[in-house]
Amino acid sequence: MPELIGEPSRVTAAGEPPKLIEEYVGRVNTSESRLSIARMRSPSGWAEPGQRPEFDEFTLVLRGALLVEFEGGQMTVQAGQAVHTGPGEWVRYSSPGAGGAEYVAVCLPAFAAGVVHRDE
Repeated sequence: MPELIGEPSRVTAAGEPPKLIEEYVGRVNTSESRLSIARMRSPSGWAEPGQRPEFDEFTLVLRGALLVEFEGGQMTVQAGQAVHTGPGEWVRYSSPGAGGAEYVAVCLPAFAAGVVHRDE
């Protein structure tokens, strides 16, 4: 039988100014460890520390744009585009443009604070 996920759980976000994370599927909301699916809303000027996560992350931008910095360069991911980062890759996300960004992140396996490895 299908299982309705009635609402997300709010998860504390890294970076400044604060962004909103609503986890629909994952360790916090559904105790799922195989993957996480979260809706993110980051304000204009938001940036998080660089990180080298132990998981795959697929990010679909719904509104605005994300700047994705990586070893060797950077790219801007616009609304309607997606980006994939693999385990062990250094990456840093930000939303420097006016209006911020809204996006969905899917992590395999599920996001866990202990496996993100953020820069100090």
